[in-house]
Amino acid sequence: MSDTPGNDQSDPLDSFDEIIEAETDRDPDLAVIEAGSRTLRTQGGTPQADVPARPEDPEVDKALREVEAELATRWGETKLEPSVARIAALMDVLGEPQRSYPSIHITGTNGKTSTARMIEALLGAFELRTGRYTSPHVQSVTERISLDGAPVTAERFIETYRDIKPYVEMVDSAQEYRLSFFEVLTGMAYAAFADAPVDVAVVEVGMGGSWDATNVIDGDVAVVTPIDLDHTDRLGGTTAEIAGEKSGIIKQDATVILAQQPVDAAQVLLKKAVEVDATVAREGLEFGVVARQVAVGGQLLTLRGLGGEYPEVYLPLHGAHQAHNAAVALAAVEAFFGVGAQRREPLDIDTVRKAFAAVSSPGRLEVVRRSPTVVLDAAHNPAGAAATAEAVREAFDFSRLIGVVGASGDKNVRGLLEAFEPLFAEVVVTQNSSHRAMDADELAAIAVEVFGDERVQVEPRLPDALEAAITLAEEEGEFAGGGVLVTGSVITVGEARLLLGKG
Repeated sequence: MSDTPGNDQSDPLDSFDEIIEAETDRDPDLAVIEAGSRTLRTQGGTPQADVPARPEDPEVDKALREVEAELATRWGETKLEPSVARIAALMDVLGEPQRSYPSIHITGTNGKTSTARMIEALLGAFELRTGRYTSPHVQSVTERISLDGAPVTAERFIETYRDIKPYVEMVDSAQEYRLSFFEVLTGMAYAAFADAPVDVAVVEVGMGGSWDATNVIDGDVAVVTPIDLDHTDRLGGTTAEIAGEKSGIIKQDATVILAQQPVDAAQVLLKKAVEVDATVAREGLEFGVVARQVAVGGQLLTLRGLGGEYPEVYLPLHGAHQAHNAAVALAAVEAFFGVGAQRREPLDIDTVRKAFAAVSSPGRLEVVRRSPTVVLDAAHNPAGAAATAEAVREAFDFSRLIGVVGASGDKNVRGLLEAFEPLFAEVVVTQNSSHRAMDADELAAIAVEVFGDERVQVEPRLPDALEAAITLAEEEGEFAGGGVLVTGSVITVGEARLLLGKG
């Protein structure tokens, strides 16, 4: 175990919890960024540009910490007052920056971020300057705002915050509640896109649609990825009710790209489209996945778009769900360019292939280590877990797979564990640093009911959980094909990614 985390008595990972606990004046979701930057990491590959590390310049790093600290004093993303009044007021005093460029707006339950990244890659390949706004972040808050396919620099993030701060304070003073963390970031994104300027913005909702802070744009294309039960306390207890909230992003005369949906959700979305004279393209009818086969490092696809077929498209992501995300992304970009409406010819196939081949989606079935293989996936609800489990079976030949699960307390944890139960030989339950994290012992009690006592191990500290899982995976020997899947929460995946040397 010379290359596993926590194998030495003086392992610097032992300070991880202390660093997190010391950050008492900051949002725990942001504190992990601090911890990761100050923790020596174990074996890992080259850091990826789309998941930035802390700034190397001490002055820039200090300034970014100050911005993060100020943002952390605001309502977190789980505390909501459903309204677009505050963000609309901010857009007004900023001069409506969100109206200076066309937008593609994305909602749904699962697959939003991966789909947004694919749309961004396609638009960029066709030489359009893009802005992308997604959430939550895997490791650094700066990931949320991207220009030209890469997160904004720390310097630009700081500058944008300072530019809009006086206007934020102006709105704060006039509203019943101050702007939230997410609302301020949304304002920053829209301002940064206008300042760039971008040719098109790709915007992922934070939650729902109708009252989400992002919904002050009028997306020329509205994308709805698969809807399932999640955030039921906020959005409703059925997929139809959730679809009602998410349909709020469908605007007058827009084009709506619908992934495959539950029947009741599809009915709600189609009704809204009719009400606002929107054009609808449905996966499985107007576009879809024609064929797919597993390939080294991903899959080879034939996609049917609004303008015809696109064969031999390599996608370096695993799972049928990512193939469907690719079909949705392609149709969205075709719709943006008017394919199927103003023009009949498809997009240039070579450009499409080049774009998809360059797609990445950190924390989505991402391999971060070999011998044994450690895979990270941010599945956090039963539908996402089921898709991940299916993809793992298809793409990886594990003889023994150990799960590391750290989940949020407001999620359907039992459903998530049940989806993984047939896949995991054993599961190590843990908890991340977020205030939303489910207590490890509470999670273990549910896991024992699902897996049985002999298949569950409890390690409250994530570094210990990773070490325990890697040890269990290695029990079959170096060449036996054991592996580890870290899952349950974006925050858990982000922290594990830092600990394993990525970013």
